[in-house]
Amino acid sequence: MASSLVIVYHRQPYEEHVEGGTTVLKENASPNGIVPALKGFIGRVDRASWIAWKKAPAGRTPRFERRITVNDSYGSYEVVRLPLTSEQIGEFYHVTSKEALWPVLNGFPSMYSSTNTRWATFREVNRRFAQAACEEAAPGAIVWIHDYNLWLVPRFVREMRPDLRLAFFHHTPFPGPDVFNILPWRDEILDSLLDCDLVGFHIPRYARNFVAVVQSLREVDALEQRPVEPELQATGTALSEPVTPTAITVRGRTVRLDAFPIGTHARLIGRIIRKPENVARVAKIRRELGGEKIIVSIGRVDYAKGTREMLLTFDRLLQRRPELHGKVRLLVTAVAAAAGMQVYRRAQQDIEQLVGRINGHHGTLSWMPALLSTTPMSFEETVCYYRAADICWITPLRDGLNLVAKEFVAAHANENGVLVLSEFAGAAVEMGDAVRVNPYSISQMDEAIDRALDMPDAEQRARMQRLDRHVQRYDIGYWTEHVLELFAQLRGECTQDE
Repeated sequence: MASSLVIVYHRQPYEEHVEGGTTVLKENASPNGIVPALKGFIGRVDRASWIAWKKAPAGRTPRFERRITVNDSYGSYEVVRLPLTSEQIGEFYHVTSKEALWPVLNGFPSMYSSTNTRWATFREVNRRFAQAACEEAAPGAIVWIHDYNLWLVPRFVREMRPDLRLAFFHHTPFPGPDVFNILPWRDEILDSLLDCDLVGFHIPRYARNFVAVVQSLREVDALEQRPVEPELQATGTALSEPVTPTAITVRGRTVRLDAFPIGTHARLIGRIIRKPENVARVAKIRRELGGEKIIVSIGRVDYAKGTREMLLTFDRLLQRRPELHGKVRLLVTAVAAAAGMQVYRRAQQDIEQLVGRINGHHGTLSWMPALLSTTPMSFEETVCYYRAADICWITPLRDGLNLVAKEFVAAHANENGVLVLSEFAGAAVEMGDAVRVNPYSISQMDEAIDRALDMPDAEQRARMQRLDRHVQRYDIGYWTEHVLELFAQLRGECTQDE
């Protein structure tokens, strides 16, 4: 039976565990992130399919079924697993996506490299995703494609199945033309995105950058815009925009544009922190750390995440304010990249060396100021650390959104706590009561952590209450309803076309 919604995303919508020699599929341990957010749509449509990759040996028949039916708490849906060899995964994802596309998306053109890229492999993998989507889609269905490593899928789908409605969502930043146009494949990428019916972004700045790229490379017939909602304006900050584009017409074809940030599962986080076992776990974390101020920073190893700049700021803090020795602790989770991601090896070495230097210069046998983990924690454990912490320090140099900031707020539920947030995280445009900071400024970073540490309890509570109201209102459910409304409009347009 064909599907009315086909989700195209490179990751499988579950985790694989080997139990007793058998592979068992389990729901993702964390209810947050891209995969659980997209699975929230499965029960809201007649029938859904998910296209993902799965590693397979070269030159041999894969030892897994290419197409399976999954039944879990989200509903029943089909999963099509595209067999990719280690070489294909390396060329498509580890090299082309991460060494050529990722640095451009995040505004690091000096990190861009096409030395080892195999664009033909990237194109072929995208074609295979598109073909699988077309085979699953019912007439007039919506094919919803996610993230930059599948940029070429829309063009192939449009050629194979012109009856389908195509939507694309960027979970990353989108750069302006002065950076995007570095890419030698810019025309092929842009033509593919302009084959979509809807292109979505987290915030208006990224949508405006996309329009600027189109205007730099194509003649635009028409551009529709509207004022940005007050909740997303953030006037005076790095990513603020007064207006946002809603549609662009090129060569007589109109593409709808949307900019709306994804939310977190705020109510679920609230239930997690109220569980008796987690209340006890939070108390234990606080007890083990004595009366110290706890600062948490949760992320992964990536030069764009600003972990190095944060650690240098913490080092300066301990030099400037020796009275804090023994009274503050920084807990850093920087999850190591998967094997094969050579581009992140230097970033991980820098982080590990800086943590060692901080502890060597400032620590004692009874007090280690910085604790580092490069292995992921379970979601419930992470939420407990959010709850136990006094400060959450999230200062990426660039980030599409950053759900950690919203998770921390949801875990504190109107209690004390301070969120220090980079102006260059997409979430900063909607979280005005965070201590927003420019992570490229040494003086601003120093001032921000000082302000967070010294903020009076009453101000902390007032800020956290306002942040919590926003996070609760614009949660993952709100985002889901927003997208479903856009899909309904696309289907309505399809009916009119017929």
